[in-house]
This record gives sequence, structure tokens and C-alpha cells, in this order.
Amino acid sequence: MFAVYAESFSSDDPLSALRVGERPDPVAPDGWTTVTVKAASLNHHDLWSLRGVGLKQEQLPMILGCDAAGLDEDGNEVVVHAVISDPAWTGDETLDPRRSLLSERHQGTLADKVVVPRGNVVPKPASMSFEEAACLPTAWLTAYRMLFTRGGLKAGDTVLVQGAGGGVATACIILARAAGLRVLATSRDEAKRARALEIGAHEVYDSGARLPVKVDAVMETIGRATWSHSVRSLRPGGAIVISGTTSGPQLDDSELTRIFFLQLSVVGSTMGTRAELASLVTLLDATGARPLIDRVLPMADAAQGFAAMAGGDLFGKVVFTR
Repeated sequence: MFAVYAESFSSDDPLSALRVGERPDPVAPDGWTTVTVKAASLNHHDLWSLRGVGLKQEQLPMILGCDAAGLDEDGNEVVVHAVISDPAWTGDETLDPRRSLLSERHQGTLADKVVVPRGNVVPKPASMSFEEAACLPTAWLTAYRMLFTRGGLKAGDTVLVQGAGGGVATACIILARAAGLRVLATSRDEAKRARALEIGAHEVYDSGARLPVKVDAVMETIGRATWSHSVRSLRPGGAIVISGTTSGPQLDDSELTRIFFLQLSVVGSTMGTRAELASLVTLLDATGARPLIDRVLPMADAAQGFAAMAGGDLFGKVVFTR
């Protein structure tokens, strides 16, 4: 079958490790199912894999990709949940210490077919295209869990989304607006601030700008570059929900005095459960909100999408189709 895969690692030039070509068809073990991929989307996780983060040499070659939508063995339209938990685990899959994502221990979604546990497929509504559905399992599911499960936000609350333009940040803006929150967003880039307004932000600001109001929660995926601003933007008792550190985890000032004095919460959030993915799909189906797609490319042109992500030249998701 056709696949996009890592054949080697390169920390300095990850794209040099990317390969496009034929790989053996997957064989589904007991309790697993084969999904014929119609669309798959790209994540920063895929670039990190090419750098050798989260993968070992003996696992190569590894088909990349966490996200996909397609047809199950019975012809049903489905969305693939990317979190693979231990078969003995019960409860929240994201808390399983032995969990992994597709393309870490198991071959990923950037291929004609992918095999997953039967419990890892969610029905795709007819109202949603395969390209839209393929955006959901990583970035959009992460945003959903950040806002509503870990953040506990509800209609009428005010949220600040740092770094408009990134996949998770974009999802946070659209989902928060669809759920009736007041949405503020930041970016260093004027064009990205304008796009954030177009997709649902009520107000946008330059990164680090003083806000006119204090917010109930901050969705933080950047880390070092925005941390102090996030802390200082919160009302007393507010919360930072963090799911990434794209600018680095080493803080210049952790703002601990402000955190304890104002009784702020710092909440970690990682991916999401199958049940949350089903709820996310239902929310989008009911509201008509849809993922923002930057570009759609044939899977054979995957290198173009990887290069765009590596260069930061995106606003929304890169989707590959078969």
C-alpha cells in the first residue's frame, strides 16, 4: 500500500528523513479493525517523529500520522481516535501510563490503510467531509479537552487563546466561539490576528499586550514566550490550561508569587478520550462549526505539507487525501 513514513531520523533536517512509497498492508490483530483512509491531517508530532522524538531506531520504518477519517470494514464512515491504551486499562485513556499515539508504537494514518482497536473508531456524521473529520483526533480533540474538560469553561466565560494560527489555538478559537464563550486571542503576526477575528475571536491583541479585562482562563500552548502574559491576564481564581511549550519549557519567571496570591490554577491537558472525540463530533455536527483547513494536498505530495509546517507557513490544518 502507499504510505508516508520515516526511514531514519534527523534532528537538524527532519524533512530529509521523510519517505513516500510502498509499505506492506497492515494486518489487524484480534480486537482491531482496518480503516481505509480517505483523509489524514498533519501535526507537529509528525515533524518531531522525523527528528527521532518518541521513536526508537528499531521501530523504523514507521508510517507517520495520528489523524484520519475513512471507511471501516463494514463501509461505515468513521473518525479514528489516535490514543492507544493498554488492553487492560479502564477509564480515561489519557491517564494510562502505557498509552501511546498512532505512529509511536503502531503504524500511523498517512497511508491507504491503518489498523486500530475497534473501540478507537467514532462514527462520522454525514454533514462533515472526510477532510474536515480528519482534522479532529489530535489538535481539535486537544482543544476540546482543554476548554471544556480540564478548563471547565461554559457559555459566558471569557477565554484568552495564546498564539492564534497554530492548530490547537485555531481549534480553541472556533470551539470556544461555538460554545458561547467570549474569545480573546493573541499573535505576533498582524495577518494572523486578522484571521483570528474572521474565525470567531471577539478581540485580538499583539503578543504580550495588556488586556482591557481579566479572563477566566488562558489556553496556553506556547510556554516560555507567553507564560508571564498568561498569568498576568487571569482574574483571581482563574486557570491556565497548558498542552504544549512550542517556545520552550524553561521559564524566565514562573510567576509563583502571583499564582499563589491570586489562587490561580495551572492545569495540564493532553489529547482526549474516545468519548470526548464523540462529543466533539456531536458539537460540530450540531453547531455547524468546522475545522479551519489551510490546504489540502494529495498524500503523494506530503513533503510540501511537511515543509509548510516546518516553516510555520500555516493558519489551520494541512490535510492529505487519497
